[in-house]
This record gives sequence, structure tokens and C-alpha cells, in this order.
Amino acid sequence: MLRNYIKVAWRNLKKQPFFTFINTFGLAIGMAGGLLIALFVYDEFSYDTMFPEAHRIHRIDSDVKFGGNQFKMAEVSAPMAETMLKDFPQVEATVRFRDRGSMLIRKNGTETNSKELHATFVDSTFFSMFGIGLLAGDVNTALKETNTLVLTRSAAEKHFGVQNALGQQLILNNSDTYTVTGVIEDLPANSFLRNHSVFLAMAGYEDSRIPDWGSNNYFTFIKLVPSAGISEIETQLQSLFSRYLIPWAQESFPGITEASFLASGNHVYYSTMPLRDIHLYSNMDSELSPNSSMQNVYILSFIALFLILLASVNFMNLSTAQSLKRAKEVGIRKTLGSDKKALLTQFLTESGMITLISLLFAIGIAFLVLPLFNELSGKSMTLPVAEPYFWILVFSFTFFLGLLSGLYPAFFMSRFVPVKVLSGTGATASSGGGIRNVLVVFQFAISILLIIGTLVVYQQLQFIQSKDLGFKKDRIVMVDDIPRNPSQAASLKEEVARLASVEDVTLSSYYPTPSSRSNSSFFKEGYQDQENAINMQMWEVDYDYINTLDIALASGRDFDRRYATDSLGILLNESAVGILGESTESVLGIKISSDLGEENPVFYTVIGVVKDFHFESLRDHIGALGLLPGVTGGSLAVKIKGNNFSETLTGIERIWDKAMPDQPFNYQFMEEAFNTTYQAEQRLGRIFMVFTILSLVVACLGLFGLAAFNAAKRTKEIGIRKVLGAGVGQITYQLTFDFLRMVIIAIVISLPIGWYAMNKWLEDFTYRIDVSWWVLLLSAMIAMGIAILTVSYQSIRAAIVNPVRSLRTE
Repeated sequence: MLRNYIKVAWRNLKKQPFFTFINTFGLAIGMAGGLLIALFVYDEFSYDTMFPEAHRIHRIDSDVKFGGNQFKMAEVSAPMAETMLKDFPQVEATVRFRDRGSMLIRKNGTETNSKELHATFVDSTFFSMFGIGLLAGDVNTALKETNTLVLTRSAAEKHFGVQNALGQQLILNNSDTYTVTGVIEDLPANSFLRNHSVFLAMAGYEDSRIPDWGSNNYFTFIKLVPSAGISEIETQLQSLFSRYLIPWAQESFPGITEASFLASGNHVYYSTMPLRDIHLYSNMDSELSPNSSMQNVYILSFIALFLILLASVNFMNLSTAQSLKRAKEVGIRKTLGSDKKALLTQFLTESGMITLISLLFAIGIAFLVLPLFNELSGKSMTLPVAEPYFWILVFSFTFFLGLLSGLYPAFFMSRFVPVKVLSGTGATASSGGGIRNVLVVFQFAISILLIIGTLVVYQQLQFIQSKDLGFKKDRIVMVDDIPRNPSQAASLKEEVARLASVEDVTLSSYYPTPSSRSNSSFFKEGYQDQENAINMQMWEVDYDYINTLDIALASGRDFDRRYATDSLGILLNESAVGILGESTESVLGIKISSDLGEENPVFYTVIGVVKDFHFESLRDHIGALGLLPGVTGGSLAVKIKGNNFSETLTGIERIWDKAMPDQPFNYQFMEEAFNTTYQAEQRLGRIFMVFTILSLVVACLGLFGLAAFNAAKRTKEIGIRKVLGAGVGQITYQLTFDFLRMVIIAIVISLPIGWYAMNKWLEDFTYRIDVSWWVLLLSAMIAMGIAILTVSYQSIRAAIVNPVRSLRTE
């Protein structure tokens, strides 16, 4: 019987190739899209699961409000790790990371440097905590001694090979000598340390041994004993504030108490974050590696679900629409003894065959487009075709989809009464029409929601690109790894400034682009207490910084080489002035210092106020910032005249190679560096666009098939109307209007939902657009236009047929 079911199903599929193609192709697109997003979601959930006992590892986070600013950090103070081991019996081990960013590295005895982009200081417990073995070296001794380091396989091969690495000496940043004590495998792309290649011994980092509870610069991880729960830690963690931080603060603020600190509106909260949750749930001011967002996973999961549902809806719609052609077949089968179960099996076999064929096409499509999807999403995913679980999941899902798509049409057709259908009265033109209309409304409502999402994400990204940031980032190239020797740095700057295509040059360690920064507390002269502290970032800049970046002054003046006293001058931004409780005019001349408790504190005089500019993400408010003169290295920012980029870069590289022949020439455009902050949104926008187009294609395939069936069903009616004088336009309108009515209902349903959903997404941005009325209108017009184009083709085609042929058709 099964063979007979398959044979009959195959004959029926071949008998109606147009509808078979639409069903198969629509399902294949939906399944391929769903498969690609499923791979993406699986990859997102796989982060940091490769570490043994990862479920026992947690990170300590801090939420600090002090000096008018609030910081949510993935970092805590240096003594936190040791204190956790000492005071918390639930903690088995700890490890700290102190991120150092990029480093120049060369083998001892050579002159040519290469660059490693991500280096970090780390405790020697790193290996046992994360279950990381060494390819070379001993885990019991690696990173125990000062000035030792461990390299990843790729970094070791770059310099001297894995087998020859042990005992080799490396010069870091042309100054410090380190000995290689181990080599580890490259860390997986789905780990929180995926970009790091150099691990330096924390034992040699003096700052890590200072019991400073007020400075939060260390990513600190704890591993719980097997029997402990994280809730036990959470309830005790806050006690560290009163037991350690307040006594430490009293050394600088003798009168401070926990009550007075909290009463002044400040706070320090400690919390934990499970290691496996960091990638999707952590959104702190600083992270060891860029994270994703659970919100994006939800969005893409819904897109995949909707895409598959749209394809399934197509199948149900077209199958029920085709039921009129198969009504007599059902009647004859029932007359000859077929029961309802046999008919259900026959129709489900057909849907199963279509779904299986679609699966084969879907896997082929996914295989072909996966490289493009990887580029789109910034991942390196592959189809796990060698894994049995992949095929078990795929075939299980295909079976479920075949049931979902075929069950309603099968039940619908198996209910036909033989006497009625054989006499021509059992299956009217409207049979199943109500359900089909609901499904078409559902399809287009989903498609309109995706159109709204695409337009809003794109508009927000455009807003970010075009917003007045308070500085000019275009035409500026940043040259990295400037030597810390002041005379050498100044000489390089002067040489670059002489190039005819260069407009301005400045030297600084900090620019309004992503980088590792820290805050310090400052006090007005005569107000050295915690209630009057201002917590702000402090950047060292040179005398050309403001001019090069076109940062506007709100009051006062810029640094000036003619005034020797400007070496102790400071520029504040408007946010810092607001925290001080001054106006942009009254703050001029005020002295501030960070040397609280020192015998001879250094005071800086406010000589000017710069207007607020965005030096952090647009997700955050503009914080307090101070600019001090005096630079010991960092990056050279070069403003280029016109568009002479190639000529200028060639000239700068020539000067670089002459001044520092043994150092690589590394540069990036400020605009590109700024855009890296929004990579997640840019990727989401591109993925949104691609899958919105796919959803529209699937929806239009279904609408196209229904329009063709509707036109064929009304062939005789069209002929009569033409004989009675109806024109092509009238007939086209008549055939098109029913479908447009459903699209209008979909628009009414989807617009308020889309408006609400995208407003919730925009809440992540402090500076954002509003969802404009024209976005909703444009989304509706796009959906309406696509529907008209899809349906009108079939309608016009039917309307121009010779009425003689139409009336002969039966």
C-alpha cells in the first residue's frame, strides 16, 4: 500500500507541474532560510560551552555610581579575586585578566616588529580554571614567574614555531623582555578569548598587587565548588562593599561612612554573570571581546519561524485551492471503498514527498549561499553533514513540517461527501476560502512586519552615520604605534605635517573611537570630600587636538604654546562642568586635582570648556571628560585635504619607513573605527533585509499560485463578462480586488505591532530616531505594490484571453 501511495502521489505531482513547482520552491526557500538561521542561533548558544565545568564558572561584575557618573562594568578591583578565595568557602578558584590591547613583538636579537592585536595579563590559574592544556610547556610552571608569557599556536608559529618556542625571548613594545613558557592551541572562535594570542604573567604586573578597591580594571572569574550554588554567593557579595571598599576609602576620606556614601546618591553593587551567558546577556561598558545580544537571537529565530510558516501557509492555501480539481477523485475513491484514514494517508504522502524534495533543494541552496551568509553575519559556520544528529534533527523537522503543511488540506479533502461531489454540489467555489483568506492575511502581516523592521534598523544606522557627533571623523586617518619617546614622536608628527596633502595632525593616546579607557576622581580646590568628587575620563592630548577634530569650544580657549602655564591647564566638556555644579563661564579659572591626600597635590586650572561630543557609543549618555596637554605616545591622527587618500598614505608610509624601518605601518580611518561600535546592528540590518526579501518572495509565490488558480476557476465567468462588454481593466480590477482586500487587512493588523516592536528595539539606544509615520506608510505601500504586481499579472493574462476560448473551457 505504501508503494501505491507513493506512486499515486508522484503521478499527481507530475500532473500539475506549476503548483508542484511553487510548493516545492517556496518550501525550499523557507527551509533553507530556516536552516541558515538555525545554524546562526546554534552558534550563538555555543559560546564558552567548550570549557570543562563551564557551568561552575562566573564573572564578577560591578555597577558603580560615583562623582556624577554611573558605570556598569565587567571589571572589578585587583584585590577582589584574593578576597573571594579567602572569604567565600564556595569559591574553589579565581583568575584575573587585565587587558592590554595590541602589542609590538619581536624576537630577541632581531630588529623587525610584528603586531599582536590582543594581549592580556592573566593569573597562572588560567589553565586549571578553564581546562586549557599546553602544546608545549608545563601548566604547573607556566606564567608563575615575572616576565613570562604564553602564546597561542598561531602566534608561536608566526615567530619561531611551536616546537622551538619554549625558552625563547621576546621584546614587547621595544622595551620589556619576556620569556616564552608555554604554547596553547588557538582559542575557539566561539569563546570569550577568541581574539587573544598573547597571555602575560600577572605576577610581573605591579598594579595587580596593590590593594586598591576603588580602581576597577580586572576581569575576575570565579569557579564554585561542585556543591555550591551561585545564589549563595550573590547574597554575600554585597558585604564586600562595607567590609573592604569603605575602609579603603576612609584612608582618603576620613569622614566617609557607608551611610553617607549612599545618602549622597552614590552606590557600588557587585553581581555575578555565568560564563556561558556572557556572549548573549552581557552588555557592560567594557568586555574582553565583543558580545552579541539575546534580543537579536529572538528576532532572527522569529524570522526563521515566520519564513517556514509562510512557506507552509503557501502549501496549505494552494492544496485547498486545488481541492476542487480533486473532489471527484475523492468521491470515486470513497465510492470504491477507501476510508478516511486511507485518504488522509494518501494526501499526507503527497505533502511528505513535496517536503522531502524541498529539503533536498533547501540543503543545496543552504550549501551554496552559506559562504555569503557567513560574510553577512561575521561567522565561520559550516553545515555539519558528517554529524548524525544533524540529519536526525533535519529529517524530524521535515516530517513535522510535512504534517503541519499537509494535515489541514488532507482533512479538508477527505471530508468530501461522495454523492455531493460526484453530482457537482459538494465542493463549491468558496470551499476553504475563509481559511485561505486568513492565511494570506497572516503571510502579508508577517512580511509587512519584516519590512518595517528593515526600514527602522536601516534608518537608525543612517542616523548614527549622519548625527552631529560634536567632532569630525571624515578624512582622518589614525596611524598606530607611535613611539613613546617624546622627541621621536614630535619629529614624526612634524614630518607628516609637512606633506602638501595634509591639513592638520595631532598626537594623542585617545580618540572618540572604541578603545580601553579608565576613569579617575577629581576634586575642586577646597572641596576634597566624596560628596564633591567628579569621576571622569582624562585624556592626554597635544596642542592641535581640538583643531584637528573640529571640536567646538563652549567657553574659554584652547591650549596655546605661547602660555607656559598651559602645561597645567585643563579643558573640560559640558557634562563635567554640569557635575561640578558650575556654568561654562563660572568654571573658568577653577582648579581641580586628583592627588587627594598627597602632600603637594598637582592642581590643573580650567582654561576652557569644549562642547559635549560623543566619545562613547550612542547607546550611552555623554560622560564627563577632561583633556590635559602632554602626550607620550599613542596614535597620530592626520586630517587629509580633499580626497588625496592614496597619495597621503603613501607619503606617510614613506616617512614611517624612514623613521622606524623595523616597525610595521598600521593605520585605520577614524570613520571605520567608529563604525565598528555598531557592527552588530549593521549585521542585523543586512540579515533583516535579506530575509525580508525572502519572506516577500515566498509570500508572492503563494499569492501568484492562488491568483493563477482563481483566474483558471473563473475562466467561464471572464468570458461571459467580456461578451457582455466588460473591458480588460474592469476584469483585472475584479480579479485583483479580493486579494488586495486581504492585504489591506494585513496592513491594519501589522502596522501597530511593527511600531511597538521597533520602539522596544530602539530603547537600547540613548540617542535614537522615532518610528516615523512615513516608515509605516512606506511599508504598507511596498506590500501593496508587490501584491498588485503579483496578482495583476495573472489577472491581466486571464482578462485578455479570447472569450470564445473562455466559454469553450469547462
